[in-house]
Amino acid sequence: MDTAEILKKVRQIEIQTDRLVSETFAGEYLSTFKGQGIEFAEVREYIPGDDVRSIDWNVTARTGIPYIKKFNETRELTVMIACDVSGSQQFGSADKFKQQAAAELAALFAFSALQNSDKVGLLLFSDQVELYVPPKKGKRHILRLIRELVAFEPKQTKTNIALCLETLLKVLKHQGIVVLISDFVAPVSQFERPYKLAAKKFDLIPIKVQDPLEYKLPRIPVCVGTVDPETGETDELCLSDEELNKSLQEYAQKQHKALHALFTPFKIEPIVADTAKPLADPVIAFFKRRAKKIRK
Repeated sequence: MDTAEILKKVRQIEIQTDRLVSETFAGEYLSTFKGQGIEFAEVREYIPGDDVRSIDWNVTARTGIPYIKKFNETRELTVMIACDVSGSQQFGSADKFKQQAAAELAALFAFSALQNSDKVGLLLFSDQVELYVPPKKGKRHILRLIRELVAFEPKQTKTNIALCLETLLKVLKHQGIVVLISDFVAPVSQFERPYKLAAKKFDLIPIKVQDPLEYKLPRIPVCVGTVDPETGETDELCLSDEELNKSLQEYAQKQHKALHALFTPFKIEPIVADTAKPLADPVIAFFKRRAKKIRK
């Protein structure tokens, strides 16, 4: 895309996402993600019924009157969007590639964070860290992140989710929200250990972007040439081959079970976004589930 096309696409995502956030996401985001810490507010005189553990003994000793410390929850959060930009993201059989879907999904979280004055950062990865943008506030910063998601051209084509997570564990010194966007087609064993470490440190939200042709091929009597976008290997596939469809579905089911086994111990529910369906729907459903759990 040239500069004009990039700016047009960024503007389209901004308008579409701004509306969705204003109408739906801002309130859900606020009720789903709470502040990560507390800060001192003031001291006041002790009132019967107050928690004695909150007594400020220094002030109490000086005045001779019991005082307690009051604290406020710090609302500000840090949201880090980690997005897979490997070769497999340049695929789409519906009206958009997985990379475009990932950019729109990232924008939903970024603009929701903007509405609540939270910091947002970005990490783009293939089998190396392609780009790291430290968390900051502000609309101009968010638009820069969206522009990178739309127009970035990675140097490599393969995927290394483990490296992405290991990098985040090093650069993010505090707790925060990590939105991990990928198609998760790599074997789970390759990133299982760093994923578990990241899930313990962060509020980790995996978003699996998938395309309909990745789990079911149309059964038509046509043979097509294919190229693996990550390795460059070529092949010819006959779409009417029942064994091919069976193998594809078996791998998809196997990967689903492996991911489920990885996520479940940490009570993580992934967001599954299909390029052929409205992308906002699974995100809205996720926010509502999280908010409902918090209220219980």
